[in-house]
Order: sequence, then structure tokens, then C-alpha cells
Amino acid sequence: MTAQTEAAGPVTAEMYAEINAFYARHMRHLDDGRTDAWAAGFTEDGVFAQNVVPEPCRGRTAIAELGRTALAGLAERGLVRRHWFGMVDAEQRADGTVHTMYYALVFETPRGGKGVFHLSCTGADILVRRDSEWLVQDRLVVHDATD
Repeated sequence: MTAQTEAAGPVTAEMYAEINAFYARHMRHLDDGRTDAWAAGFTEDGVFAQNVVPEPCRGRTAIAELGRTALAGLAERGLVRRHWFGMVDAEQRADGTVHTMYYALVFETPRGGKGVFHLSCTGADILVRRDSEWLVQDRLVVHDATD
């Protein structure tokens, strides 16, 4: 994540609803295999980092490729993955960005099988508004039970 900026206060109820709707659409794009639409939810220079991966993924094009590669690996193994974001905490910053923190749960379902819980994470995003849409400028996903 980039340097912290001073908090300006809580987001409005309208902004909070918009942000939650953004997350619902954003993750549905990924789960439905629409990786370009998912990646379009990041700024052109967006960053996607995970504590279990040594280097962050930088830029919308690279983030789309990351999504395609992950989905291809799941398809090879006959798995469908679903993401659930919840407990979203959002705070407006003085620079106009919104910093969010949330829990993310990941479920996997094998072809012809029952869905199972796969992973729990925390997420922290820096969101920016462009042309009345929310975009992720910087995302850090921390997998639970990792050092």
C-alpha cells in the first residue's frame, strides 16, 4: 500500500452503498471469468499485492493476465471459485481517496461436487473515483494463517 494520508472522516451512506455495489460487480466479473472487466476495476497503474506473492502485480494489463492465468489453472483442475467480501470499513481521506478494509472469503466447488471453504483473507484497498466509477488504485490481500 502507498503512504497513508490523513483521514477526512467516514464516507457518506450513499458512498458506502456505491462501494459495496462496486465490490459486488467487481468480484462477480472475476468469478464469472470476465477478467478484462475485473481488471477494468483497477486504475491503469493499479497495484494488486498479496502477502504470499513476492512481487505485486502492477498495471491493469498485468492484473488482467493474472486473472486469466488463475482462472485457467482453476479450469484445468475442474474448480469454480467464488469470492465474498464483507465487513467493509470505508474511510474518506483528505486527498479524496477512500481507504477500505474488508474480510474476503473464498469458496471452491469441484465440477460435480460440493462447494468447500478454501481461504480467508483481509483486504485493504485505496479507491479513487473516476468518471463517477470507483476504481482500485492499490490492493493488498493478506491470507490468514500465513507468516
